[in-house]
Amino acid sequence: MRPEGYDYDTHSRLAGPLTEPSGDAYRVRYISLLSREPRRIKAVLLMTLAPLLTGALLVYLVWPSHWVERDGADTWLTVLDVTMLVAIGLIELFMVVNVASVAHATMVARDPVPVTPAPGTRVAFLTTYVPGKEPLAMVRATLAGATRLTGTGPGSVLDVWLLDEGDDPDARALCAELGVRHFTRRGVPEWNRDTGVHKARTKHGNYNAWIAMHGGDYEFFASVDTDHVPLPGFLERMLGYFRDPDVAFVVGPQVYGNYHNPVTKAAESQQFLFHALIQRAGNRYRAPMFVGTNNVVRIAAVRQVGGLYDSITEDMATGFEIHHHRNPATGNHWQSVYTPDVLAVGEGPASWTDFFTQQMRWSRGTYETLIRQYRKGAPRMPAGRLLSYTLMLVYYPMTAVNWLLGILSCVLFLWFGASGTEVAASVWLMLYSDAAALQIGLYLWNRRHNVSPHEPQGSGGLAGMAMSALSAPIYLKSLAEAVLRRPSRFVVTPKGDGASPDRLLTFRIHLSWAFLLLASLVASAALDHTHAAMRTWALLAVAISLAPVAVWAATARRARRAARPAPRPTAPQQSSAPQDLLTATPALAATGATTSVSGTMTGGN
Repeated sequence: MRPEGYDYDTHSRLAGPLTEPSGDAYRVRYISLLSREPRRIKAVLLMTLAPLLTGALLVYLVWPSHWVERDGADTWLTVLDVTMLVAIGLIELFMVVNVASVAHATMVARDPVPVTPAPGTRVAFLTTYVPGKEPLAMVRATLAGATRLTGTGPGSVLDVWLLDEGDDPDARALCAELGVRHFTRRGVPEWNRDTGVHKARTKHGNYNAWIAMHGGDYEFFASVDTDHVPLPGFLERMLGYFRDPDVAFVVGPQVYGNYHNPVTKAAESQQFLFHALIQRAGNRYRAPMFVGTNNVVRIAAVRQVGGLYDSITEDMATGFEIHHHRNPATGNHWQSVYTPDVLAVGEGPASWTDFFTQQMRWSRGTYETLIRQYRKGAPRMPAGRLLSYTLMLVYYPMTAVNWLLGILSCVLFLWFGASGTEVAASVWLMLYSDAAALQIGLYLWNRRHNVSPHEPQGSGGLAGMAMSALSAPIYLKSLAEAVLRRPSRFVVTPKGDGASPDRLLTFRIHLSWAFLLLASLVASAALDHTHAAMRTWALLAVAISLAPVAVWAATARRARRAARPAPRPTAPQQSSAPQDLLTATPALAATGATTSVSGTMTGGN
């Protein structure tokens, strides 16, 4: 889906014009984002002061002279004080890591210099289809877009493939109509196993079956998710980087074409830092993360690591495997490239249910990589690449643990009066407000590098920040399931008009936290534990927990009002009332009716 009114052409060339490679031994060249800024002093100050002041706040809060000492206090209360001190320290430490990560990314982010594709390449363009889960009309749009791709280079071969999980007859007919090749693994036992690279009913299993059957016929495969329509220059802007023999894959940003939906808007904004900054920082170490929504992959590199990795986030897990292996032809570590060019437009989650499912899957895949892959792969990675990957991988667990520790601190004080540290309110407020201002300033400064063609120029990205905050309870639930080794399964995100409906139970995780915090606030009044800062944090956490429920209720109310049929016009009645009263009466009646309807709808929610 490509909505009208957005400048996709400009955003598909953010990396600059195509150039011809110079010299015989081509290597990907990069340009620093910071070097292109005419006023770099402000950025350098923000990058330096934001982590320093956040670190100063950490040191101030946990300084030994600020520890709480209770004369003759019960042992259990002392234990709670120590617990709260540790929680405060960890919260602030994670904040330092987060701010330092953004500052580091701001400093090293860079874009690749695009080059023309090499002649004579053999490319397969792939997308998958799950009958009954994805509308065939969406598949048609994706395949039709793929047949219009240009710029593969002289003498090149490009075949478009549909990887059909169900061997659907309508899908076969569509492929025949569009001149697209059809593949299915249905009915082949060795390609439909319970676990592993050929796991049944998974995206990676589908791709790996195609690689086993047809991968030897091509050098590269390009792929998009079924809901992503590639722009005509997709291959022209990606293939050239493979002139560098050590490039294993090239990825682009993810943007959502169904931008009219409020959940989708906020979900795209939430990804701003990753696609506009973190991935560009990965270019510094030639190791941005593999993103499965739109990419081009060197088949030899994937085959070397045994195929796409068996994970619910097979893209990230596969990229991690590739990045700690070496290219046998050169002896160098495999590399990857992130281009900021928007080369495919897809669909994002259109309901809270689908957004939470997406966030649950992404975070769970990250935890699995940390548990199953990190220990084995980290020692074989170059130091810079390991730093880049580590900073990316710790985001979800830090956010989850931060939420838990924040709630724990509120509960310990509001119920028991525990206090890990005693500091001057004026000094704390000064340090905290200054650190927060610098963090927000750094975030807003980086907004100039936004790659989204949908967000208005100069927008602050507040919706994205809010979505990140209210996703924390989801990340915590996912972390608990990963620690307890509960089984995870790949879930196809509903597409098109098949978005999952939202119900009150959709928000059960957030409502549970809100109930706990509200009960703690009530208890604090009865127990006279009334510190203003702790109550403020508890109220803020309640607001975060209830925000998605409030947005859902407001959106549903507007939808019902829009669907209500317009009232039929009534014939005018004769009256002997004065003219001014005749003029005022319709307005009064309308006001009364509106008030009545609003009250009914509010009560119903």
